[in-house]
Amino acid sequence: MTNRRDGSACDSERTEYYRHSREEIRSLLPDGASRILEVGPGGGYTLRWLRSIYPNVTTVGVEVNRELKEELEENADIAVIGNIDDCSSDLGQFDLVLLLDVLEHLPDPGRTLRSISGLLTEGGRIIVSVPNVAHLSVALPLLFRRKFTYRNSGILDRTHLRFFVEGTAVELLNDADLIVTDGLVAGIEGPKSKLIDCLSLGVLRHHLVKQYIMAGQRRGDTSAQPKIGWRMADSVCATEGCR
Repeated sequence: MTNRRDGSACDSERTEYYRHSREEIRSLLPDGASRILEVGPGGGYTLRWLRSIYPNVTTVGVEVNRELKEELEENADIAVIGNIDDCSSDLGQFDLVLLLDVLEHLPDPGRTLRSISGLLTEGGRIIVSVPNVAHLSVALPLLFRRKFTYRNSGILDRTHLRFFVEGTAVELLNDADLIVTDGLVAGIEGPKSKLIDCLSLGVLRHHLVKQYIMAGQRRGDTSAQPKIGWRMADSVCATEGCR
């Protein structure tokens, strides 16, 4: 039997997730944007924040959760309730597309990303975030106890269908004919994580990262993926980013 108190706490935590703004992506944003698409925007609070950066922008949110329809309509210019795979061809073109903690929930994220990349205008940018399954909270129990446990949120969220490390995260974009131009690592914020990162001289950094946040653009004439100089994400909401 499910504990009602635990269930209520879980519902409250998920509700708050749908209402936070992903402001840690600030350094990855383009200088200008006239049309922005967010896939899986929750209640649309990131889109509302982006309006303050791009005053004349038109924002579009595509969300599968019908319970968020009214909230999304308040925060986005256009709210579409449905599956992105079913409606992407009707959305038009965008200067900026956001998929923040979305692709790991999809049965074929590569196919979805390839379809969405076709919505980018010339020079348009896409920002994707995915959880890092190589994080110590997952790797150590596997190594020493041969065990991993699904949870209601985080890296091992029960609804995650795909898992990523640095290489496969970058490959996901490359396979969609996109080049990763910039990247942030999120989640190295607590005193223990910072101490380990410092003492290991950064060698263990990719085991301390909870999320990879990548900015990409169409490959164009670029034949090879350039080396990514991963930077630390701002702390705002970064550790709570994994659904």
